[in-house]
Amino acid sequence: MKALSRRLGARYALVVVALTFIALLASAGLRSAPGVMLPAWQREFGWDRGVISLAAAIGIFLYGLVGPFSAAVMLRFGLRRTLAGALALMTAATGLSTFMTQPWHLIATWGVMSGLGGGCVATVLAATIVNRWFVTGRGLAMGVMTAAPATGSLIFIPLMALAATHGDWRIVAVVIAAVTLALIPVVLVFMPERPRDIGALPFGASEEPEPPAMGANPLRTTIDTLVMASKTRAFWLLAGAFFVCGFTTNGLIGTHMISLCADNGLPEVRAAGLMAMMGVFDLIGTTASGWLTDRYDARKLLFVYYGLRGLSLIYLPFSDFTLWSLSIFAVFYGLDWIATVPPTLRLVTDAFGTARAPIVFGWVLAGHQLGAASAAFMAGALRDANGRYLEAFIIAGAAALGAAVLSLLVARTPPRGAAAPA
Repeated sequence: MKALSRRLGARYALVVVALTFIALLASAGLRSAPGVMLPAWQREFGWDRGVISLAAAIGIFLYGLVGPFSAAVMLRFGLRRTLAGALALMTAATGLSTFMTQPWHLIATWGVMSGLGGGCVATVLAATIVNRWFVTGRGLAMGVMTAAPATGSLIFIPLMALAATHGDWRIVAVVIAAVTLALIPVVLVFMPERPRDIGALPFGASEEPEPPAMGANPLRTTIDTLVMASKTRAFWLLAGAFFVCGFTTNGLIGTHMISLCADNGLPEVRAAGLMAMMGVFDLIGTTASGWLTDRYDARKLLFVYYGLRGLSLIYLPFSDFTLWSLSIFAVFYGLDWIATVPPTLRLVTDAFGTARAPIVFGWVLAGHQLGAASAAFMAGALRDANGRYLEAFIIAGAAALGAAVLSLLVARTPPRGAAAPA
């Protein structure tokens, strides 16, 4: 690493982005697996969708809840150790799940353990990297890293669907465990804590920034930051809009899209192919969103993203579910999938400053995952009760239109005292 860092200097930030991208990609495979394997678990164990959706909802909720705490833990104990520990927990979760026989085993592995581990390898990690390693080009860097879930979907979902349909879902779990295990030594060797550790400046910086003077207790730091942020209007508007973002993506489409397609006669493997198509176009859309965020008003970008998303969700259950119409939806929805992340981080940084931004963004992301958990459980419960997903999609579409309005109400002026280091 030393020789490489000496040659690259500030450009080593690009290596850090690449490593983070790969880690986020593996985490995306972990998080997307329950949506693909839901039918296989039903067939093998006889569990209803409500039980499996509950496990998925717990995993999604913990994935979001651990985010702000992981940001503080990274500051206190180091990014490398935190990331390596999270990858080890993800490896244990997927590996142990191959032995499950009871619903609580599913909840413990794919719910609790994967949620806690995956929450440390999430968008908060990308936000931490951006604020440590970049002064210019933050939006584009964030867009590239948050596009990792799209690439994860592209790589993992079709393979997982094939394994779950024609082979054994356990193959999926073993592959994910092997990938996360292999990443641990790579992170420990090639991931510096900060640019100054390799004698470099952040990308685009002319001088070394002062590191934030964080407290020794990550729990207190995280809670104190939440107390500060919760006193501002900007925090609640951003958290509310991001709740809807999670509700309409990971929770609804990510967990139930394949089952919705199966209800309408589309085979699981073909539906998984549509999800992979979303992944391809999300890679494009999120990266482009990062570029746009560096140049245009983030509030107006969010208004467009949420508004178009709401209209597309209301349209989907009334479509004819032909491969053509679903392909159009996959392209359109893929471009908009997590395009909301770069402008949301920009607004958080504008409002709370670079020192506090990763932890505040972690709390905003917790709202995202709470929304995702709510949708994962709600849609499964409504499907069991009514035999259809129509009501879930109408609710999600209306919520997205509301989030578009909330985004325009966010002020860009930092609240008094918010930008001071924690």
